[in-house]
Amino acid sequence: MNRHYHYVGPAEIREQVRPGSRGFLITSRDDLDAWLKVQAEEEREDPFTFVIDVRGMLLLAPRRSEHVACAGGDPVLGAGEIAFTRDGDRWSVHEISNQSTGYCPDVTSWTAVEAALDRAGLTRPHAFTYVIVFRRCPRCHQRNIVKDGHFVCAVCEAPLPDAWNVDRPDEDPAATRVRRERRSPRTGRGRPT
Repeated sequence: MNRHYHYVGPAEIREQVRPGSRGFLITSRDDLDAWLKVQAEEEREDPFTFVIDVRGMLLLAPRRSEHVACAGGDPVLGAGEIAFTRDGDRWSVHEISNQSTGYCPDVTSWTAVEAALDRAGLTRPHAFTYVIVFRRCPRCHQRNIVKDGHFVCAVCEAPLPDAWNVDRPDEDPAATRVRRERRSPRTGRGRPT
């Protein structure tokens, strides 16, 4: 079963999602061709925003769109950026990544992405052509992009876990500190806040 990725980005971006709005559903090469025809030529040269919805379907939006808007605010099985190239009389996937700082999908989301691309009949690479490794810092709770295998938080320099952990809810470090301070000095326990 594929992991469901929930939106973990800024709340103000999620609040801008209009009810009923989603990316364009791509179920076939014909769908992709029709959608790309209405995109400006210069837009077709750049990657597009994509998500794989929880039904396993590919949704596309212009690059500067937020992934959460493309998903209609819903959880996804995968998200990132995708670029197409003309291959004879049809389009094929040229580049694809899991680059979505709103959903921060693990590299293992490729399984769902691959299935959606195959379902739509799109020629594709055998894996992400550009991989992003996301981790949440267990100390300061910031989302991080791991670069060059350096699993250290860019904010507080705490070690980052080897396993993906970004889907954990944001927690305010100040609130955590307040909870610890409210514990009884005699027993080390207190009432939850």
